[in-house]
Amino acid sequence: MTNKVWFITGSSKGFGRVWAEAALARGDRVAATARDTGTLADLVAKYGDNIAAIKLDVSDKKAVDAAVAEAHKRFGRLDVVINNAGYGHFGAIEEVSEQEARDQIETNVFGALWVTQAALIGGVNAFASLGLYHASKWALEAFSQSLSLEVAEFGIHVTLVEPGGFSTDWAGPSAKVSKEIEAYAPARAAMEERRSRAVAGDPEATGPAMLAIVDAAEPPLRVFFGDGGLPMIKQEYANRIATWEKWDHVSVMAQGANKNRKA
Repeated sequence: MTNKVWFITGSSKGFGRVWAEAALARGDRVAATARDTGTLADLVAKYGDNIAAIKLDVSDKKAVDAAVAEAHKRFGRLDVVINNAGYGHFGAIEEVSEQEARDQIETNVFGALWVTQAALIGGVNAFASLGLYHASKWALEAFSQSLSLEVAEFGIHVTLVEPGGFSTDWAGPSAKVSKEIEAYAPARAAMEERRSRAVAGDPEATGPAMLAIVDAAEPPLRVFFGDGGLPMIKQEYANRIATWEKWDHVSVMAQGANKNRKA
């Protein structure tokens, strides 16, 4: 299918902006959402009727429904839906307030859920100081995998794009930070030191990569963006398997006398 119609949340900057521009540059049409549509004015001026700039806060379900309806009215259909809107919240689990936790889940999990339901056509590892962010992304991974099984018979594909470190403002102006507790200073310092050694990827390079996924006859359920994801996850899963094997005798013990009985 040529001239696809995209619905992209969080299009004002970062990956959402890059992917919207990549789609528009090749002649596709894009319903680009942002909290402030003024950030999309230059794209509207450049691409005219091929872009619909739609104001949207994904945590507002009614607004999501209205935005998807507006996109359908404008373009007649949606071929590609990208749940990109979200933010990182920095803070140890003990440091995160109730409201901060609710806000993170509302945006990163429920926001994606509302868009997915209305449109229906980064978690594989965790690091210190990002507990709530990882919780939101692991929840997104779980419901996306289930969704992929539920919609496969309709010819709909689901892909989880899991980026590594890129030079967006994800850890800068877009991030939120909890009030710090001094006891977690060493963990924060270690995380910052690790981040300082990392080589950030170029967000612009993800444009062609996203087009390759969208155009694939059989796109993957999961794909990393960046060269660090695969080595990291190989080590992560090797560690998990080693732990499961080490404690397998306890796992078998827990089965008890009913180990031959079917559930």
